[in-house]
Amino acid sequence: MSSATLRVELGSRGYPIHIGAGLIDRAELFAPIVSGRTAAIVTNDVVAPLYAERLERALASAGSRTLRIVLRDGEAFKTWESLNAIYDALLASQADRRTVLVALGGGVVGDLAGFAAATYQRGIAHLQVPTTLLAQVDSSVGGKTAINHPLGKNMIGAFHQPGAVIADTATLATLPPREFAAGLAEVVKYGAIHDRDFLAWIEANAERLQARDPEALAHAILRSCEIKAAIVAEDEREAGVRALLNFGHTFGHAIESAAGYGTWLHGEAVAAGMALAARFSARHGRLPEDDAKRLIALLERLRLPVKAPRFPREVWLEFMGRDKKAEGGRITLILLDQLGRARIAKDTPQRALDEFLADA
Repeated sequence: MSSATLRVELGSRGYPIHIGAGLIDRAELFAPIVSGRTAAIVTNDVVAPLYAERLERALASAGSRTLRIVLRDGEAFKTWESLNAIYDALLASQADRRTVLVALGGGVVGDLAGFAAATYQRGIAHLQVPTTLLAQVDSSVGGKTAINHPLGKNMIGAFHQPGAVIADTATLATLPPREFAAGLAEVVKYGAIHDRDFLAWIEANAERLQARDPEALAHAILRSCEIKAAIVAEDEREAGVRALLNFGHTFGHAIESAAGYGTWLHGEAVAAGMALAARFSARHGRLPEDDAKRLIALLERLRLPVKAPRFPREVWLEFMGRDKKAEGGRITLILLDQLGRARIAKDTPQRALDEFLADA
């Protein structure tokens, strides 16, 4: 696949997702949104030396004046301080409501730039140019933006859809192995919750994916985005079915928060969270034990962690109780009935969860 385009169908807020190698240089993809406007690139100190100049050239060719805002890299910097650094740069350059923020980087940059766009002068346009596998298959699509709070991940944010997602798969060549593996966790998630055949394809192509085979990666990214785009179009603000995309995340966010932001990569925590959710689904739900073992084995093949840190039960409950899906103090879990079919479980018996966490 040289390139492909699909669309997130949200009426007037709908937008294209472009996927392919070399897209960062294609001015025509940016022009519909940035032509005649200022484009403020939000990136970090790792990605900027690799891709910022190329993106600036494309934006200039698209008819835009560019501004570069460089943040520090890492989950530990997804904070008010980084958000204020974006505001400071925009105000110093007299950015107006026609300014377009362009997120160049992984999920942290995408969330920060998206949240800044949602709130600067009560809302301006933004584009997502994801450079990590996790961002290309998940966080750049769907309009969720946020920063972290010491007491919980992604607790302060807004829904703000981008004008387009431009995923240049060639940027994955510079991704460190640990970051690349973390992105595969989100790919597995889509198969686990929605598409058993896709999960089987991942199993059959695990080695090709780990080797970053371009054809295999292109298919994995495209299918992941197709699944997410369809779910987001059905439930933009997570009032129902979109919560299924959080499979593994209730446990995973607790791991990230309790361990300290940046200790575990998001995809690593989600992998361990999916393993926990699969085990819990088998123990207290309807998932066959062999299906849970199959999912965990796949995560291990992809060199992802499947065991969580040994936090006290009270620590697990503290952070899981702040999860955004929790209602009335009750923890909501995303469980599997079978591989390829997930459900939202709001009636998990507290005693069952307590016993499981004590063992976990």
